[in-house]
Amino acid sequence: MPDGVVRDLGEECSAEFFRMVVEALADSFDPRDAAAYERTMRVWIQEKPRVEPAMPDAVDTVYVLSRVTLGSDIKITSGILDAMKSRFPDARIVLVGGRKSAEIFAADLRVEHLEANYPRSGPVSVRLEFAYELRRRLKGSNRIVVDPDSRMTQLGLIPACEPEHYFHFPSRTFAAVSEDDLSTLASRWLRGQFGVSGRSYIAPDSVQVNGEKPWVAMSLGVGGNETKRIVGDFEARLIGMFGERYRTVWIDRGAGGEEADRVTAAVAESGVSDRVRFWEGSFAGFASIVSQSDLYVGYDSAGQHAAAAAGVRLITIFAGAPSVRFRQRWAPNGISTLIDADAAPPAGILEEVRSAMKLTGRDKPE
Repeated sequence: MPDGVVRDLGEECSAEFFRMVVEALADSFDPRDAAAYERTMRVWIQEKPRVEPAMPDAVDTVYVLSRVTLGSDIKITSGILDAMKSRFPDARIVLVGGRKSAEIFAADLRVEHLEANYPRSGPVSVRLEFAYELRRRLKGSNRIVVDPDSRMTQLGLIPACEPEHYFHFPSRTFAAVSEDDLSTLASRWLRGQFGVSGRSYIAPDSVQVNGEKPWVAMSLGVGGNETKRIVGDFEARLIGMFGERYRTVWIDRGAGGEEADRVTAAVAESGVSDRVRFWEGSFAGFASIVSQSDLYVGYDSAGQHAAAAAGVRLITIFAGAPSVRFRQRWAPNGISTLIDADAAPPAGILEEVRSAMKLTGRDKPE
């Protein structure tokens, strides 16, 4: 594609450009596609010589960039924060990102927050200016920046500080042939760069909830990506299945709108609405509920990573994966069952969920 066409698409049709070009190349986790992405972005970003980072003699501040999306910040960024706290016990550890991401770690007194809201819409040039401004903000002679492959830097193409103090985890190409998930790969990269590993975690302010135990937490949100959903009466039947086996079913209604209406309708059709409690607050609040649950169930979304990080058993219904490698990379770790929802009809998926419930000891209605 000629450079002029690429530039026009990125400036005039940026939503389509990121969805159809950028995300498609990044989500394959194929080094060839990663190289194609870099060539594409060179229309805007000048290529500079690669510089291997080196540790300063002293480090008083570690800036860790957000991955922008909540699930990514739990699965990848949190493990980096964990490792940095261990590697630099006397340094400031600063998460650079939006408020919603910071709320996931609000109860962790070692983690500070620097507000930086990446523009998730608008022309490429506007998003690049954000990266250059971010570089001007992350000041300090004895600081390093750790980048988990953030959209803030366009996946590492615009280092957020001088290159010799910039540590970038190349999540799309690191250990490219491995079948490991991103949490495991990030931990491996951390050991190589810093000599320590990190564990994914969440530390939201605790939410005190009502509801009879045992309870299951559930999220049927898909963030606007309808390929992740199972259509028809699947969601109502899924809610009914768990409502028959758990005294309380906590369901996230998200930010409202169409998804909240859809979930509300599914609950009304489930036959167990008397056992359902809705969460309508922040994601961090829902993550606190998840951490107190006996089981988590949902589509591929941030909730599954919150459950995995909190050590809660979970069942993920994974639909719409663009590739096998994508599913491998984003599979939740911990005590989890991943159901490939692209390989079975809705009735077959429900049967797989029922089989997974046997592991929890709640495969029969109360």
